[in-house]
Amino acid sequence: MQAIENRYIDREKSWLAFNFRVLQEAADERVPLLDRLRFLGIFSNNLDEFFRVRYAAIRRLSISGEKSDKIIGDITPQDLIKEITETVIEQQSESLRILSVIEKELEKEGIFIINETELNKEQKNFIRDFFIQKVSPELVTIILNDLEEFPLLKDTSGYLAIKLVMKPKESSSILEKIKLKKDVRYAVIEIPKTINRFVVLPSNSDKQHIILLDDVIRYNLHSIFNIFEYESISAHMIKITRDAQLELDSELHKSFIEKISSSVKDRRLGEPVRFVYDQSIDKDTLKFFLRNMGIDSKDSIIPGGRYHNRRDYMDFPNLGRYDLLYKVNTPLPVVGLGMEGSILKMIDKKDFLINTPYQSYAYIIKFLREAALDPHVTAIKITLYRLSKNSQIISSLINAAKNGKKVTVQIELQARFDEASNISYAEMMQTEGIELIFGVKGLKVHCKLCYIDRIDDHGKLKRYGFISTGNFNEATAKVYTDVTLLTSHQQILKDAAKVFEFFQINYRVHRYKHLIVSPHYTRSKFIKLIDREILNASLGRQAFIKLKMNSLSDTKMIDKLYDASRAGVKIQLVVRGICSLIPGVKGMSENIEAISIVDAYLEHSRVYIFGNDGNPEVFISSADFMTRNLDARVEVTCPIYDENIRKEMIQTFEIGWKGNVKARFHSEKLDNKYRMRGDNPIFRAQMETYNYYRDKIEVVTENV
Repeated sequence: MQAIENRYIDREKSWLAFNFRVLQEAADERVPLLDRLRFLGIFSNNLDEFFRVRYAAIRRLSISGEKSDKIIGDITPQDLIKEITETVIEQQSESLRILSVIEKELEKEGIFIINETELNKEQKNFIRDFFIQKVSPELVTIILNDLEEFPLLKDTSGYLAIKLVMKPKESSSILEKIKLKKDVRYAVIEIPKTINRFVVLPSNSDKQHIILLDDVIRYNLHSIFNIFEYESISAHMIKITRDAQLELDSELHKSFIEKISSSVKDRRLGEPVRFVYDQSIDKDTLKFFLRNMGIDSKDSIIPGGRYHNRRDYMDFPNLGRYDLLYKVNTPLPVVGLGMEGSILKMIDKKDFLINTPYQSYAYIIKFLREAALDPHVTAIKITLYRLSKNSQIISSLINAAKNGKKVTVQIELQARFDEASNISYAEMMQTEGIELIFGVKGLKVHCKLCYIDRIDDHGKLKRYGFISTGNFNEATAKVYTDVTLLTSHQQILKDAAKVFEFFQINYRVHRYKHLIVSPHYTRSKFIKLIDREILNASLGRQAFIKLKMNSLSDTKMIDKLYDASRAGVKIQLVVRGICSLIPGVKGMSENIEAISIVDAYLEHSRVYIFGNDGNPEVFISSADFMTRNLDARVEVTCPIYDENIRKEMIQTFEIGWKGNVKARFHSEKLDNKYRMRGDNPIFRAQMETYNYYRDKIEVVTENV
């Protein structure tokens, strides 16, 4: 067999290519203007998390000199850091260019983002009063020169680095005046997060003006520093990103909640991994901050524009301009599943699938609320990973506990960046008498499942439940695509009960007849499914694999897909984010095509389809094809047995695959080429998926 030069794409490089696809949405003139700003915010927020987690991990490897399987390929951590920094600087520059273009387009729509030098008299008066009433009470301002210890700057905040050039004293000699003219004081102002960063200014015309909170502060610098006699004052924005790794306390007397809580607090002390600064800042000011913050050449120092923390653009005010936003599609009902009457009775008759946000997430809340009130329900068990603010899921579970149900919750306290929220919810549930499980040592619990025990009129136990590809989070269900199976299939739910037994008795490894559970069985099961397709292809039978996931980086699974390609198995991959597999290489992957869809909704569902010689098997899963999901987490993959739902999953996969508006090809070049339409009509996959479910309702209505 001919040697192939490159077999994999480094996961970090692939992730940066994914984030550039988000930036492409900000640049896309077909996207409404205010949504383009939102994509700029998402790009920036993604980059922050990348540096806090992935870049920080590679930096630790670089410092230690250790090798790791976390880096795919022969590249050293040091070289990878250099390449990442170069790529990020290029992307940041492109994001600034895109923002400038968007601002010009907004001006054509009568929306002007102005700074403190462009205010008219009325706006100046407004800004002064706004600063006094709203901003000044929230400000944290620190004079830095005389401090024994430099203050700790938080990695979730933006700061203004202040330089004050002091006036010489009147009584000074000429030599002293020359010396004193060089007397400089530095200060730092934290930009408050309690106030919306975009301040809408009053207007007497059809034009709308917005000023950033940073510039409100700049305009009022004289008010902040009026006790100092200075000749000049300047303010430039800086931002720091810190290593977000949690270091768990080993003290035995502390509870797990206490250890996680302590680690989250210590995260603020994490090593700096990125420093972004306004490139117009004075060199001496930049040098002062870098030196005092202990930032050296090992860290990623990124020159930027006047404003950082552009993630705040996700919350840019809509100004009532709904014509500049994507039309919000009303979530559709699920055919045959009503919001009136008992949802458990409906599930008793058949399985149902909810595909959010195309269909309503309210069914999940209704399921839990009914279970909380039903006198025949004795117990509820559920896994929780990320929850919404003011979670209806939590309120339903507390309601159930108050009604005497035995409620057991596996809550993952180490869900990255949601630790504090989950700790708060855990304490709330403990107070209400809910039994909490804090997972399995060494494994994150990432599966999404729930079941209830119900005693029917004949005294017989019957279970009902739901299994999902995404978090039980009604907020993200509005923007993340996920599928959730509602079922009363007793054998599937018996397996679900075994998963909860594993949470409580970790040394007992169960055998499952229907569910595929990580870390024990997922890898081996998927390898068997791929091997069956390889066998079918070798026998001349129908063989194909269709996989939809968030990330594909596990090299063993990639190698197995390469084996299938060489055997003639046709493989279609829809991978939103990281894709370390290289498709379309002769002798290795010529039968593999791979695309990514980035659009108004975040593609999040995991759907796995195997041809099985004309009798396709379909699975939904919480697991991606990443090593952590296969070997280091508790994940659940669920088979779809209902024939109609199987067809639905295959049909919606095909809709996604046909997309020619927001689909980009994965390739070794990481160039994010759009799928060309050619002579084909426009086919925007997410909109066509919504139409698919809408049409199903119309067909039922017509038949009625």
